[in-house]
Amino acid sequence: MGGTRPRPRLVPRLVRATGGETKPEAAQGLLEAALERSNMMRAYQRVMENKGAPGVDALTVLELKPWLQAHWPKIQQALLSGEYMPGAVRKVEIPKPQGGVRILGIRCTLDRLIRQALHRILQPLFDPGFSESSYGFRPGRNAQQAVNAARGYVAEGRRWTVDLDLEKFSTE
Repeated sequence: MGGTRPRPRLVPRLVRATGGETKPEAAQGLLEAALERSNMMRAYQRVMENKGAPGVDALTVLELKPWLQAHWPKIQQALLSGEYMPGAVRKVEIPKPQGGVRILGIRCTLDRLIRQALHRILQPLFDPGFSESSYGFRPGRNAQQAVNAARGYVAEGRRWTVDLDLEKFSTE
């Protein structure tokens, strides 16, 4: 039986986080909120604060503003129409102190801006559904708090603590 597989639909998962609406318009409304000027300005400020190396396109954060002034209407339209494709990710190997390397993916500056804008809208919707025991990449939480929680579990007499890193979960 040949043919192509249909693309997976992400809207149903997104819908649960948007108050139970069952229409794809719920997802479109989130995208429009992400692309709203004040949200984009805050996302831009965050990208500028984070600095970071340029991706494969070699666009630096200092070059981003003039580039956006010239290209934003076209990029925004591509995002709204579903035609936008993120750029390739530049791979950099960082040596680890105990040997080996850590692979770091550096996204294009424009993609970092778009991700930040989406993050600002989606994070408050999804974070409340995360486990209280989850510490990774969550606002107001850090690795030291996770270690302290694990120590507390041991002090309570629990024998197991699970540290799960999903970095390579879908690739291996």
